[in-house]
Amino acid sequence: MKTCEPTLVASVLPADFSELGQEVRRLEKAGVDRIQWDVMDGRFVPNLTFGPDVISANRGLVSMGFEAHLMVDDPDHMLSRWVEAGCEIVIVHAEATRHLHRTLGAIADLGARAGVALNPATPLEAVTSVLDLVDLLLVMTVNPGFGGQRYLSSMERKIAAARAEIDTRGLDIELEVDGGIAGATIGGAAIAGADVFCAGSALLNGDGTLEERTAALRSAAADGMESR
Repeated sequence: MKTCEPTLVASVLPADFSELGQEVRRLEKAGVDRIQWDVMDGRFVPNLTFGPDVISANRGLVSMGFEAHLMVDDPDHMLSRWVEAGCEIVIVHAEATRHLHRTLGAIADLGARAGVALNPATPLEAVTSVLDLVDLLLVMTVNPGFGGQRYLSSMERKIAAARAEIDTRGLDIELEVDGGIAGATIGGAAIAGADVFCAGSALLNGDGTLEERTAALRSAAADGMESR
């Protein structure tokens, strides 16, 4: 049987911002694969979070990868700042940029891996014409803007459609899910076709140690991937 290896990404949105560096170190020690920085501008989503200087200040503390999830309107003019801050992956929303093809190409030109995210109401067809430029497709399983929201299981149909599109076309694209990912939901997303799982509250809060929560999520994701 083929061994399935999920990628576990930690959103630091629920972290104690006064101890952010320590939280990032703890996540790496617990076995998380990379950190997602949820960048919000107060316009595209009703919240404000991290700037590039905050990300840069944490880059030297750990060796794991960083991804910037840009929940911002018109991200083009600051793309270089996130790469300079140390993000190997830059994810933009299909809904937030006027010329998505150009934006994805600009990310690649900066030497980063390009990602595109879809809100729950946005159909997969919005990005099928640019998947040749994409290294990562992020299917949102909540409406973006706040942590701790309930997982939208109806998005599993979109995840499955994305998996079929990627596999049929033979594309080398990570398929990530983000929003409400926890022990009770990660398996459904994995069975549907996801191979990258971004969790926030389920990692940083809950019963047991951080190491135990990390291992439990990874195991549940792997089981789901094995069973599809």
